[in-house]
Amino acid sequence: MSGISFRFDGWAAVVTGGARGIGRGIAEELRRAGADVHVFDREALPAEERLTFHEVDIADSASVAATVARMPAAPALLVNNAGITRDRNLLRMSDEEWRSVIDVNLTGAFTVLRALAPGMVAAGYGRIVNVVSINGLRGKFGQANYAASKAGLIGLTKTAARELGPKGVTVNAVAPGMVLTEMTLALAPEYRQKALDEAVLTRLPEVADIAAAVLFLLSDAARTITGEVIRVDSGQYI
Repeated sequence: MSGISFRFDGWAAVVTGGARGIGRGIAEELRRAGADVHVFDREALPAEERLTFHEVDIADSASVAATVARMPAAPALLVNNAGITRDRNLLRMSDEEWRSVIDVNLTGAFTVLRALAPGMVAAGYGRIVNVVSINGLRGKFGQANYAASKAGLIGLTKTAARELGPKGVTVNAVAPGMVLTEMTLALAPEYRQKALDEAVLTRLPEVADIAAAVLFLLSDAARTITGEVIRVDSGQYI
């Protein structure tokens, strides 16, 4: 099989939640691989970034539709990465804490996917990767809203894979465990140690590890993979 690479020259890509953390790392790797990268976020990028920023509330379908309509080319690549947490014991969780996480993590991903998929279908080609979580597979104390949103996103991934596959569009998911982002590195060491104690490898994933898995699934090296969830967690889940 020839011609497979991790280059994306000439392709337009959308990364949601790409202003910082894992999303920023994915966006930068896509740019380095030649893609024209559009970041959908509510938090602005620094002016010097060679990424195109769009201020979008992904939970607002009108905001998403208006942004997509203004884009110069229909993106062939989508990474649904945006996500928030509002952790609390489920018996004490408020309606707002539940709703806000579902709205961003699940409804937001659906809204962006629904807006961009028609362009991919028309072109007969598309690659979609949803960033989920091992906690959407196993549950997590204090994260009923987050785990439910990510479990729902896994279901959305598999359904979209079935519906869009015949049109030339693959849909997959990457499920990180704890990742060494700026946020987690700022936590007390015992929180990272607890995750490391769960893992079977001796180091936790970095942002680059998540980005590498995402770029693989976006590339033609994964052209016959769809509906899958790839865990990148140093073995925390097992």
